[in-house]
Parts: sequence; structure tokens; C-alpha cells
Amino acid sequence: MPARNLVSNGSPSTKVKYSRLASDDDGYIDLQFKKSPPKVPYKAIALATVLFLIGSVLIIVGSLLLAGYFGVTPSDRTIPVLIIGILVFLPGFYHLRIAYYASKGFPGYSYDDIPDFDD
Repeated sequence: MPARNLVSNGSPSTKVKYSRLASDDDGYIDLQFKKSPPKVPYKAIALATVLFLIGSVLIIVGSLLLAGYFGVTPSDRTIPVLIIGILVFLPGFYHLRIAYYASKGFPGYSYDDIPDFDD
């Protein structure tokens, strides 16, 4: 392409090369549609694993208390242990399931669905 002088205020400046755009150019380039590799939220997955394990232990202990396996006489402790276990287990299971499906590449699942705790 021929170089043209850019003139501003009547004085020539540095040589700037110009080129015509292609007639079929719609203003987009392929690079802007390329997906970046997924960022894995390791802290969130570790927290989900801890919640899942603590909830599982509390559900098992609450079930054994409810069944009378430990022989605890005041049975008013069993229901709160089960409720807390379920409340801790559910978010851990939910986020671990999303992380598993995202790691296997199932359609509709991505690591973006897991809240990230990086500051």
C-alpha cells in the first residue's frame, strides 16, 4: 500500500499507512468470539466439599440418634441435628454436582455457575 502523509495544521507529520477494508468485512473478527479457558474456582469447590462432608456426618449422626442407636434419653436433640445436617448438606451437594458436570464437559454446566470467593 502506498504511504500517505498525514497533514494536520498544514505541516506534514509521520508517514501513516492506510489500507482499505474488505468489502465483505462486517466489523467482527473471529478472535472476539473465542471462549477463554474456564477458570476453576478451587476455593468454592473446597468449601462445597467441606459442607457436603459435614452435612453427611450430621445426617448420619442425627439418623442414628433418631433410631435410638446411641441410647440418648432426651430425644429432643435428634431433630435439630438432622435439620442442620440437611441445611449444610444441600448447598455442598448442589455445588459439587455443578463442579463435577462442568469438569466432565456436560452441556449447560460451567464453572461460572459456582460463586467465586477470590477477591
